[in-house]
Amino acid sequence: MRDPVILLTEADLRTLVPLDLAAVDCVEDAFRALATKPVAMPPILRLDIPEHRGEVDVKTAYVPGLDTFAIKISPGFFSNPEIGLPSTNGMMVVLSARTGLVQALLLDNGYLTDVRTAAAGAVAARHLARDDCRTAAILGAGMQAEMQAVALSLVRPVQAFRIWARDPGKATALCDRLRGRGLAAAPATTVEDATSGADVIVTTTPAPSPVLHDAAPGQHITAMGSDAEHKNEVAPALLARATYVADRLSQTRRLGELHHAIATGAVPADRVFLELGQVIAGLAPGRSRPDQITLADLTGTGIQDTAIAALAFARARAAGAGQSFTV
Repeated sequence: MRDPVILLTEADLRTLVPLDLAAVDCVEDAFRALATKPVAMPPILRLDIPEHRGEVDVKTAYVPGLDTFAIKISPGFFSNPEIGLPSTNGMMVVLSARTGLVQALLLDNGYLTDVRTAAAGAVAARHLARDDCRTAAILGAGMQAEMQAVALSLVRPVQAFRIWARDPGKATALCDRLRGRGLAAAPATTVEDATSGADVIVTTTPAPSPVLHDAAPGQHITAMGSDAEHKNEVAPALLARATYVADRLSQTRRLGELHHAIATGAVPADRVFLELGQVIAGLAPGRSRPDQITLADLTGTGIQDTAIAALAFARARAAGAGQSFTV
């Protein structure tokens, strides 16, 4: 007899999987597995619905040794706020890696994606940013900007955040939210004001053209907004100057910041780059000098979704959370 399917709501999942060090470690383990195990991770399936400013990504991965894998459906409809709806939502389906039977439906409305994305930023900073980071610049002021700041504070001793956004009111509102979380934050009027003297720079925008054009020696950049071919947050010339690390090279060559650097000729198409999992596993160096500019190009991978979904499912079963039903 098959086991019942567990249905977990966003409220359930917010309780089960907060953005904490355990979530960061879960995503770090996923990156390590990508470099050390025969992970099966197909390319992202992407659907664009331009007349409604909509995009839908489907991601998945199988990790040898895990009992489950997840398929994540992630829509982003960026005109939704104009009609009082969130711009992102979605769900994950957890299936048995042995039988393929559905074991759980995670109706997270994109929450788990937000957590694993923020956790990935923390992992990148943990392995590429200097240990003595004190100041961080966040470019963008949405939910992911807030979560990236929180995640960064878990792994580096950041004492001050500077927030820049095209809408100054949103930057001020994010500063208020961060201060409510016990983090010091102040709005910046320009990108240069935000990034000058910062130890870490995190870009969290859907920008179609670069917002970050320069960096100083010793800075680390986490670029996580370019998850589609038309998005580009970092100037190609800056990427060419940095020690570049991808979450998955096959993706960043197609839709990340690297994609634009290659297209403009800033870097050769056949140049060899590192992946974050290799750095985590000790198979390749990350930051080797304090004056290096390091750049992590995070486009989001299916293995992150499988990992965070497995964590949520295991915690739900242990706690008896969610609703069970038979099919």
